[in-house]
Amino acid sequence: MRTDTLTSAPGPDARSVPAEGADDVELIDCGDGRRLERFGQVILDRPAPAVAHVPRRDEGAWRGADARYDRDAGWTGPRPPAGPWTVRLGGIALACRLSGEGGVGCYPEHAALWRTLAAPLADRPGARVLNAFGHTGGLSIAAAAAGASVTHVDSSRAAVAAARANAALNGLADAPIRWIVDDARAYVAREVRRGRRYDLVVLDPPSYGHGGAGRPWRIADDLPDLAASALGLLGGPGAALVVTLHSTGWTEERLAGLLMDVGPTGGPGVGPRADETWLSTLVARSGAILPTGVGARWRAAR
Repeated sequence: MRTDTLTSAPGPDARSVPAEGADDVELIDCGDGRRLERFGQVILDRPAPAVAHVPRRDEGAWRGADARYDRDAGWTGPRPPAGPWTVRLGGIALACRLSGEGGVGCYPEHAALWRTLAAPLADRPGARVLNAFGHTGGLSIAAAAAGASVTHVDSSRAAVAAARANAALNGLADAPIRWIVDDARAYVAREVRRGRRYDLVVLDPPSYGHGGAGRPWRIADDLPDLAASALGLLGGPGAALVVTLHSTGWTEERLAGLLMDVGPTGGPGVGPRADETWLSTLVARSGAILPTGVGARWRAAR
């Protein structure tokens, strides 16, 4: 089954403050290789290679950007925020801050998936979740709020610290979340050897990067082995592996095919079951559409 995930909708004026409890993150426009977004009251202009050949729809809106990121110049602009500020996304409070790589610490394209994955956990008391490449913790927070026991893994100590602070922002400082600074591949391999099992495993890897001891990560080379290992952690009927990618060159079909290639093929009720794929998109206030990635789910036989 293919679904389109729409995680941003037309909203109020870019400078207005949203109602209490509402999301206050919005894609305003995109095109010409850029994305214009509002995070609370801060408007940012960042790269978006997926729309390199699509024209902008609301040229005037871009003049209101507080800051712009370019790979060579870094962050520039008339009003770059000096420190962290808090927004709500997908019902979760998140601290935003400008990183030297153009990040904000907030991922609007993930919000709909947080809700989709967390909702069933409320009906599974004691559910166990492994969130690898957990970034700043949106999914971990949503899963913990639904009652799951969560293991959050990221190789970046700063990202794990930010995720832990975000959990505290949401009143979940004492929730059953294990915060692990480690290479996702190494951690998953150890969990397999330990015989650990999870109800939900989520992988959201970057295109390139470095894990433990500076070990390089290249998605085309390393994802097949990691996905195969992660499938070995699924703990029973209905358990699922979800993989989301934000790298160019990947389609839903290619990702689902990878999961079917590395997944188990024998045994009663076991077989290729990459039963859902999706194209993740954001819809701008201007009506422009920004492709943000693809996803696929492998679900164990019930």
